[in-house]
Amino acid sequence: MTNQANPEQGDAAQDLAGKHIVLGLSGGIACYKSAELCRALIKAGATVQVVMTEAAAQFITPVTLQALSGRPVYTSQWDAREPNSMAHINLSREADAIVIAPMSADFMAKLLHGRADDLLSLMCLARPIASVPLLVAPAMNREMYAHPATQRNFLQLEADGATVLGVGTGFQACGETGDGRMLEPDQLLEDIIAFFTPKVLAGQRVLITAGPTYEAMDPVRGITNRSSGKMGFAIARAAREAGADVTLVAGPVALPTPRGVTRVDVRSAVEMHEAVMARASQAGIFIATAAVADWRPASPADRKIKKDGSKSTPQLEFVENPDILAAVASDAATRGTPYCVGFAAESHDLVENASAKRLRKKVPLLVGNVGPDTFGQDHNALLLIDANGHLELPLAPKRVLARRLVQEIASRVRSVRSVGSAKALP
Repeated sequence: MTNQANPEQGDAAQDLAGKHIVLGLSGGIACYKSAELCRALIKAGATVQVVMTEAAAQFITPVTLQALSGRPVYTSQWDAREPNSMAHINLSREADAIVIAPMSADFMAKLLHGRADDLLSLMCLARPIASVPLLVAPAMNREMYAHPATQRNFLQLEADGATVLGVGTGFQACGETGDGRMLEPDQLLEDIIAFFTPKVLAGQRVLITAGPTYEAMDPVRGITNRSSGKMGFAIARAAREAGADVTLVAGPVALPTPRGVTRVDVRSAVEMHEAVMARASQAGIFIATAAVADWRPASPADRKIKKDGSKSTPQLEFVENPDILAAVASDAATRGTPYCVGFAAESHDLVENASAKRLRKKVPLLVGNVGPDTFGQDHNALLLIDANGHLELPLAPKRVLARRLVQEIASRVRSVRSVGSAKALP
């Protein structure tokens, strides 16, 4: 099983391929972010039709959004390009979703009261609610955001079926700092992709480990490995997209936390073991992707080990680290949860070594890969091994593989749960 990168596959999946998004802009300085969001949606495979209010055009020109979307921008209900003068009907019927980014406090109030005095608000009111979802990204001053009327409007908007994508915190154009900033384009893109992802793990709590561990020799040196954590982080993102409540226990890696994922940072194998065991009993699924050190120095020096000119080398004694996967699997055998998935990064004889590890760890599913070929890379190839045999997932971006793996895990968990329910019947 080789793992050579194929440049034709690109760095990311076309997450929104086939989706048509109507991107609405209401008035606010955050309109400058909408240009990047439009570009990001198209790079993710979507087609984008931009609709702007008159106020939005004071902050960014329709020409900019037309150049980025490749489509004429609509600003008026009376646009002469629509022979039936029903742009609000025509545009909404074509959409897989309407995304308002930014959504100002004023525009939100319009939506709440069913006002329709411009094309964008009229289109939102006229959309088929059952088939054209409305996603909104608020953007306003921190005091406007915190106002009781605004907070009431958020609750009512969600009760009316809209999806509120939340806000960011930080420096605002007015010079103040606080809640109310529109989320960054990459954050909005993650949320939009997650919205369209089938929720095969809805209601599940998933615990994931990722990255290497670092075992200290002295205060400045230590033993680690080449794991980048990218596969584990991709799985955490995919599990969250699939509707799970995800906790990610991460070794020392410099990767951004996926949206909506709770992250716990650790360094050593002992710290990771403690973090996992404290949370495993609440999880329904445990996915051990971390490359955990098998051994650690028995007695790390409290000061830097220095050369003294004698050409002698330090003698290190090692002790075995706790086996995190085996410990969780042992408890799961008694409780019935969590469903355990192990990872094996091998250098040779992948099928044989990974199969043996699955039996040794006593887990229902073991995922193998060739470590030297995947460490630090954006692509991978996986081998799924269970009691029924093995399944190869060929070379693909790690995000693509993560979503496929999540689907496989969800299918197996459903099967295990249904068998368990059947056995419980009298």
